[in-house]
This record gives sequence, C-alpha cells and structure tokens, in this order.
Amino acid sequence: MMSETITLGKALNHGLRRALENDPKVVIMGEDVGKLGGVFRITDGLQKDFGENRVIDTPLAEAGIIGTAVGLAIRGYRPVCEIQFDGFVFPAYNQIVAQVAKMYYRSLGKVRVPIVIRIPYGGGIGAVEHHSESPEAYFAHTPGLKVVTCSNPADAYAMIQQSIISDDPIVFFEPKRRYWEKGVVDLDAPGDFPLHASRIVRDGTDATVIAYGPMVRTALDAAQAAAEDGRNLEVVDLRTLSPLDLGPVFESVRRTGRAVVVHEAPGNLGLGAEIAARITEECFYSLEAPVLRVTGFDVPYPAARVEEEYLPDLDRVLDAVDRSFGW
Repeated sequence: MMSETITLGKALNHGLRRALENDPKVVIMGEDVGKLGGVFRITDGLQKDFGENRVIDTPLAEAGIIGTAVGLAIRGYRPVCEIQFDGFVFPAYNQIVAQVAKMYYRSLGKVRVPIVIRIPYGGGIGAVEHHSESPEAYFAHTPGLKVVTCSNPADAYAMIQQSIISDDPIVFFEPKRRYWEKGVVDLDAPGDFPLHASRIVRDGTDATVIAYGPMVRTALDAAQAAAEDGRNLEVVDLRTLSPLDLGPVFESVRRTGRAVVVHEAPGNLGLGAEIAARITEECFYSLEAPVLRVTGFDVPYPAARVEEEYLPDLDRVLDAVDRSFGW
C-alpha cells in the first residue's frame, strides 16, 4: 500500500491523473488548465503527459466551457471542467441549470451528461472581488445536479475519481484555503467510502457541530479548544450537499441533544437553514436547545483586509456552542 503525506491540491492532481489514465474518454478543460497547470496548479503536468486533446486550454468563456462539455458528454466523453474561481461560474449558470441539470429528465432518461464541474470556493486567501464566493446553495437547490465538497486530502483524492466515474452531473466544490493543508492519502485505492455520504470525523457526547468543505477544519479546531474547557464536541463532515446525507447527523443529535451548523456562505437561505429544519423535524424530542447556525454575513463578500471579520472562526463556533448550552 503506497500512502503519502500530501496537500489537498496535490491529492486532487493525483486523482485527476488517475482518472485520465483509467479512461481515455476523460478530458479536462478550462482556463489555463494546460500549459500553466491552473492558477492553483491543480492540473500541473497533466497536459504535458496526456496532450492538448485531453487537457484543453479554453477561451475565457465559462458558458462556452460548459456548453462544449454538454456536447462532449452527449457523445460519450467525461468532461471535467475547471471554473477558475467561484465567482466566475455565474456566466455559465444558465448552461448548468438549464442544460446540464435538465438533460437527463428532458430525454426521459435516455441521455446522460457525466460532467464534473470543479469550482475552487470560499475565502481566506486575501483575494479580490469574485474570488471568494460560496455559491453552493444555488446548485444544491437545483434538481438534477449533485453537489459535493471535500475537506481533506484523502477525500479529495477519492471523491474527484468517484465523481468522474459517476454518470450524473456533479458540481465539485474545492475549499481553496485548504489546498495547501496536508494529510495521509492511500494512492493505491480511491477509497471505498460512498461519494454521497456524510461522516463523523470527531466523536463527542455534548453537542454536534455540522460543517463541510473549508469549515470542517474550523469545526475540528473549535472542538479541540472546547475539550480544554471540558466540553466534548462531535464533528460531522457533510461531504455531500445534494443529496444531503443526514442519517449520521440525526443519530449524532439524538445522542448529544444540541446542534450547531457552520458554513462560510451567507446565512439567508443557506444550507444551514435546510439542515436545521430537517434536524428539527426528525430530532425534535431529543433537542435540548434550538439548532443554531454560524455563517457568513448577509452582505457581499468584503475586501480582503476585513475578510477575517466576515469568515466564521473558532471563536464564533464556540460562542454558538455556549449559547446552545445556555438554553
């Protein structure tokens, strides 16, 4: 078994390489993904090894990238599209929700579009406008799309390969502030944990903290800090945003009696609202306090110099836990 300690970004690179090796119908396309290797170097070296017909530098036209991918998918290819930054996806939004999400239903199940749309998302890197968005709720709200997000290198390596193999269109959110964080990855196995399944990443007894993508590390750090004060927090990594896998969440909340949902995106109509509603429906008689949310604020993403005031952090998570225990 070949295990390596590598960054999340490098794990994605290895996963994409493995997918290209395993299936000649897999193609990668996007702005600067070839010669440059992507702005975050996630596709570094792939065009050199697989050629310009498999790793394709596209024009700066997101609608064109996704529209072309729809045609390729209908003809039997498995396109993997990189949207360079989260805020750049909106020119392609019409193609994604009107074509990619609808094709299978429009054709009465005769036509599949196995497209993976990779989107680096979230803040924390000191970027300018349109480079730190969290648009996951738009896509999770759209029937016909599946939406997933990794939080660590092992999941990144496995989930990108599982997404490419899937016959469904998948929006794959990558937590860009975590690209450089390291973890152990088994490069011989893409992982046997299901793609659309959440996972308890820290056992606890006193309260359940639910997070995904970049906020999983924040939740784990908060749990570590809470342990010093004698509170034992359980942390759930959702991993899949559509379909939501809330079975492990319900089981956890029934044991702990308290739930805090954490995400970077604004709170209004965010994933946290849906999760809170479902927990309340399923676990009402187990709850010792209302389900609380820790989110970004309902304002456009701020300038880089004040983004740390916007992003949920360890202190805001711990404050929510304290409020939960105050009931």
